[in-house]
Amino acid sequence: MSKKLHILFLCGWFPSRVLPTNGDFIERHAKAVSHKHKVTILHIISDENCNQKIEIVSEKKDELNIHIAYIKKTKNPLKKILLYRKAFLSLLKHIGDFDVVHLNKLYPFGIFTLYLKKTRKKQFIISEHFTGYHLPLSKNISFLEKFISKKIAKSAAFICPVSNNLKDAMQQLGFKGNYARIPNVVDTNLFVPSESKNSVFTISHISNMVNPHKNIEGLLQVIKNLEAKLVNFKVEIIGENSSKYITFATKIGINLNNVTFIDQIPHKEIANRLQNSDLFILFSNYENLPCVILESFSCGVPVISTDVGGINEYFPDDFGKLIQRNNQEELLESILNFEKSFKTKTLNKQKMHNYVINNFSESKIALEFEKLYFKSLK
Repeated sequence: MSKKLHILFLCGWFPSRVLPTNGDFIERHAKAVSHKHKVTILHIISDENCNQKIEIVSEKKDELNIHIAYIKKTKNPLKKILLYRKAFLSLLKHIGDFDVVHLNKLYPFGIFTLYLKKTRKKQFIISEHFTGYHLPLSKNISFLEKFISKKIAKSAAFICPVSNNLKDAMQQLGFKGNYARIPNVVDTNLFVPSESKNSVFTISHISNMVNPHKNIEGLLQVIKNLEAKLVNFKVEIIGENSSKYITFATKIGINLNNVTFIDQIPHKEIANRLQNSDLFILFSNYENLPCVILESFSCGVPVISTDVGGINEYFPDDFGKLIQRNNQEELLESILNFEKSFKTKTLNKQKMHNYVINNFSESKIALEFEKLYFKSLK
């Protein structure tokens, strides 16, 4: 496997000027692979501020060659399809030849991979993170999308969901293929344990702040109930537009001296926030494999999370606590149990960090993908 390949990351999600953090976990996968192979990113997205029909922006970021086509927004679905097709063909001219396609999000960009397989004989693998394949969300998937997705999945050399739970959901939808679980990646040089100790019990929550998904209001209700049990604690709620929950927090009577709402921060700053936490909480209604749980482990910080999606596949018993979905009483009790021991119990932070190195580091994940790239070429 010494040959250096050129991998085309074909991305339905990817950070852009329209959505700066969308699919940043895909960018981290690409970055991991780029340490061993040449990686080119292809992404297309509609932009209401685009003055041209198609605007192509290319840049070199670290070791990634990134090509994004911004499409003038249109309400005409046929016109949109034609613009996306034209943009895709234009981007291919910028990229040149490549060895393997790494598709990120099966539909709809998988249609492009079918084209590349038919016209250029290019094999492809699929990475999948989409929570929408789980019930009840999967009921919203149209017949046409399912039909096309089945063809894309069947044509792939490998399908790489981030968890077995996601694999099961995809197979229940009829997406047959060669499955190989490959999880999210963690920068284990950035997310490292800190030996500093807090004088005040500090809880953090980091997410996209979408309430039906992350159950922010449920978490805030638990924090309100926590105030009756604890006198001295801090909570940081971090994510895009987190300040929109200040109104709800005030409405239910939370003491805002205990809770800080912090809007979206750069990924590098997340490490610092986790290192300065005693406990990380994710109270989601559904998930696949949240990067931030693995990043918390890498910092040696225990986690309380709902037992949803594929989280329990990567959650050692002594790294935290898994609780029932939307069980506010269980979450409150678990927080209080962690608080009782936070000054006396010494966590084996290095053990937690080593677990992440062995399973989710850039070198580990790059090697897993590399094996599949070479297998697909055979």
